[in-house]
Amino acid sequence: MNEGKQTEPLVLASASPHRRRLLAAAGLAFEVLPAEVDEGALKETLSAAGSDAAGIAARLAEAKALEVSARRPDALVLGADQVLACDGQLFDKPGSLAAARRQLRQLRGRTHQLHTGVALAHNGGLVWQRTDTATLLMRHFSDAFLESYLMAAGEAIWGTVGAYEIEGIGIQLFQCVRGDASTIIGLSILPLVSELRARGLIGT
Repeated sequence: MNEGKQTEPLVLASASPHRRRLLAAAGLAFEVLPAEVDEGALKETLSAAGSDAAGIAARLAEAKALEVSARRPDALVLGADQVLACDGQLFDKPGSLAAARRQLRQLRGRTHQLHTGVALAHNGGLVWQRTDTATLLMRHFSDAFLESYLMAAGEAIWGTVGAYEIEGIGIQLFQCVRGDASTIIGLSILPLVSELRARGLIGT
């Protein structure tokens, strides 16, 4: 079993800066090769077929890992995705200030779930996957607070599925949070590290 450096390349099939930070903070060496997957089309197909939010997150993570693994069969490829669901409605990354404001107004005072799917692929085949869920209750914040939050948080939240970064000022939006912080951020790091260790990729 390896006691030192990683024994084979780890490739992150995502451009997410949040996932990069989690992997780096865990002391993992990795490359970044974003997957070329039409997430919107796949999500629509899965939703139409009756998949629930957790299932969609798992399938998206799997699709990303497999797509990059086909291009990098030598490496262990990590795919991840996150789906936010609130009372049966799925939410996407807002992409704009107006959309972030609208989304946060919809989530205000309500409980939602973040489903984070993680998958590992090697040589074009899926070798491991997992889905974890966090449950978050957003408080009844005022419109004035919402505007000050949007100004302070900036454009960074436009690219997050919940229009917040819980590791920053976004924590002020919440009344109650149940779940691992890394799952909320978008990559369940403890189960991943455990699997990498079991595979001999990192030291025991």
